[in-house]
Amino acid sequence: MAMLRWLVRIVALLVAVAALLWLTVSYVTPQPAIWAIRALFDSGSDAASAKLLPKVPANIETTGAVRYDPSDPDALLDVFRQRGAAASQPAIIWIHGGGFVSGNRHIVAKYLKILAARGFVTVTVDYTIAPEAHYPTPIRQTNKALGYIVANAARYGIDPDRVLIGGDSAGAQIAAQVAALATNPAYAKAVGISPSVGPDRIKGAILFCGAHDVTMLNLDGKLGPFLRAVVWAYGGKRDAMSDPAFRLMAVPDHVTKDFPPVFITAGNADPLLGQSKRLANRLKAAGAITDPLFFPADYSPALGHEYQFDLDSPAGRQAFERTVAFARRVTEKKAGTAP
Repeated sequence: MAMLRWLVRIVALLVAVAALLWLTVSYVTPQPAIWAIRALFDSGSDAASAKLLPKVPANIETTGAVRYDPSDPDALLDVFRQRGAAASQPAIIWIHGGGFVSGNRHIVAKYLKILAARGFVTVTVDYTIAPEAHYPTPIRQTNKALGYIVANAARYGIDPDRVLIGGDSAGAQIAAQVAALATNPAYAKAVGISPSVGPDRIKGAILFCGAHDVTMLNLDGKLGPFLRAVVWAYGGKRDAMSDPAFRLMAVPDHVTKDFPPVFITAGNADPLLGQSKRLANRLKAAGAITDPLFFPADYSPALGHEYQFDLDSPAGRQAFERTVAFARRVTEKKAGTAP
């Protein structure tokens, strides 16, 4: 009998804690939900990264923890380069995913090392995640990282005229928005961020499974609690979706024909597939060069979010080879140009 009373008390305590957490998330702060989201995302990222380890070439050199903004403790990047590579290679600057609330530059390091072996200098960038910082802080930070790499290209064996920007999930949105700012002066003015490089510097964008359009989020659907917590954390207030400044992060509404050539992909079972397709369609309508990789709705096995990091799967390998081919094509030296 005593044991039963003890169990009842434990259950009641757990119910009370759950209720308190729900009330906290709903009315005070999204932080408890963000802790849970971070744990889930970090676990998935660690597993995906571990699967890539056997594929990482041994001849990749790392220049780590480079500070791209001396005034910002979170402003770090790592540079990966093939040992003995040519003095001036094209660069791919990568922005990691994590729903704007988790992740760091290390979670994509192995994938970028594999890319580096194909003839690129690859760069993985840290930015401050939410709620420690709010939108558009990661946009400002990425913009500075891009400017730093171009200004210091010779130090890292990079050709400053052959730079791509890319990212996955939340990082794809950040990369796409930085590219949009560089190619749409009116948009840059509206967001309040001056581009760190001219539009001619960004030769292409690589966008994996991006969260490109905040206006398409269904906050009342199956993923509603997760999405509401993320929007609150990243937007800085519970009603961030009603803030016109926050809604400016919807990239499809601000692309022009001057947007850099884009390779864009998402899996057929990715909840964010519609956002990638909308961006691809808007880019095409604007007259920008677009190279999409989408799959039939009945593709099997179904490809979920971040499918491209699974290089053991046919679809993941296809996305990787298409990425390499795209990056080479848009950074190809024309006949008669300086070496």
